Amino acid sequence: MNVALSKKDEKFRDFSLNGPMWKVVLYVGGPLALYESLNQLFKILDTMMASHIGASAVSAVAYLSQINMMLSALGGGLAVGASIKVSQAYGAGQFEMVKKRVSTMFALCAVLGAAILVILIPFTPQFLGLMNTPEEFIAEGSTYFRLELVGMVITFFNNVYIAIERARGNSNRILKLNLGVIAVKLGLTAWFVYGLGGGINLISVATIISQLLLLGAAVVNMNQKGNAFGFSLKAISMKKDVTAPMLLLSFPVIVEKIAFSMGKVIVNSMSTVYGSLTVGALGISNNIGGITTNPQNGFQQGGSSIIGQNLGAGKVKRALSAFWWTLLFNVIIGAVLMTLSLIFLDELSVLFAGDDTEFAGMIEGIYRFEAMGAIPLGVNAAVLALLYGFGKTKITLFMNFCRVFLFRVPVLWALQQFTDLGSVSAGIVMAVSNIASGVLAAVVGMIEIYRIRAEYREENEEKQLTFAPFDGSL
Repeated sequence: MNVALSKKDEKFRDFSLNGPMWKVVLYVGGPLALYESLNQLFKILDTMMASHIGASAVSAVAYLSQINMMLSALGGGLAVGASIKVSQAYGAGQFEMVKKRVSTMFALCAVLGAAILVILIPFTPQFLGLMNTPEEFIAEGSTYFRLELVGMVITFFNNVYIAIERARGNSNRILKLNLGVIAVKLGLTAWFVYGLGGGINLISVATIISQLLLLGAAVVNMNQKGNAFGFSLKAISMKKDVTAPMLLLSFPVIVEKIAFSMGKVIVNSMSTVYGSLTVGALGISNNIGGITTNPQNGFQQGGSSIIGQNLGAGKVKRALSAFWWTLLFNVIIGAVLMTLSLIFLDELSVLFAGDDTEFAGMIEGIYRFEAMGAIPLGVNAAVLALLYGFGKTKITLFMNFCRVFLFRVPVLWALQQFTDLGSVSAGIVMAVSNIASGVLAAVVGMIEIYRIRAEYREENEEKQLTFAPFDGSL
């Protein structure tokens, strides 16, 4: 199998392995941060349009989207884990392995997506009931959820494609494609909701159409027969050396993302004791919080790819440097965007709540607490980039498990059992879990950096002993 890199891919690889690290992190992470921010803007505008249908529609979408995110973790976890190994092979110059892993990753997504559709679409009401979904949401949202499943499977492929482009340093291409997807999605949603007076089902149809456009672009861009990053049926391989490293890294990420999303579903379910509107307010607060955390996640994704590439090339010091720059950018983003979101919180809450002052007050009350976690979550995202880049996904599983099932669910239970604070309890829980997650990430990060440096010193000492010339002395 003849495999090579394009001149553009060769140039980026040299830049990632040898260029000034702050420029590399900014070059890759900047467009991804903007990409994630635009995604969040799209979610906010989508929710605003849903609010035009009614407050119950907003709450139904907010609740069901968390269940959808739990299922999306299957494809998202596979993309994260596999992209780590693709980045490492890219950095190590193993271009034939890059092509095999890229092609096999798409094949695995196809099998996974088909299985989800066959199992869940016929039994959607039963599945939603199993997830403790309120009856009114099941009645209003079953068809919407089925459509979301179709869109989710398309997104599986798109996530893999985006992960591949990220590994290649094509952040600008990701950004441009996403702008096109958002323009189509928002245009269709506005037409369906305001022009046709449609409900939440048409919102999901708009998502499917826009994601199909991105999938079409992926098919065109991945049709590169001689390129290491192109898809090829012949390159699909289920051999252990191709699939095992990807699956071993992916499995903890999949479990981590499912557990995290399931935890959110549990929190939403527990929050219904304060009324269904509290669920909607919490979902909207999460969306506002995403204004800060999503660009931080963009730098996390870019940072993990850069770390993986440099680790694959044996440049451990540069990999650690990428972490420190990712941390710095994320802390700055957290401080600036948290401040701005609080300054304009009244305006943001009115956008979602309209003339419903009670709903607006509920949103503000929850978000003021959630905003406290902006900087700690920036630390958490940077440490996750470090751990993903070094393939330490079992530790990320532990961290995210603690974030939900130690710092969030038990805290909400305690607040419900021993206080009468009402809906603001949902905000307090977010503050506690986000801050505690940042502290835990800082501790884990320091421990892992110490271990990495110790391993690096040992490896250097072994190399010096191995290659030291024999001088005849004993």
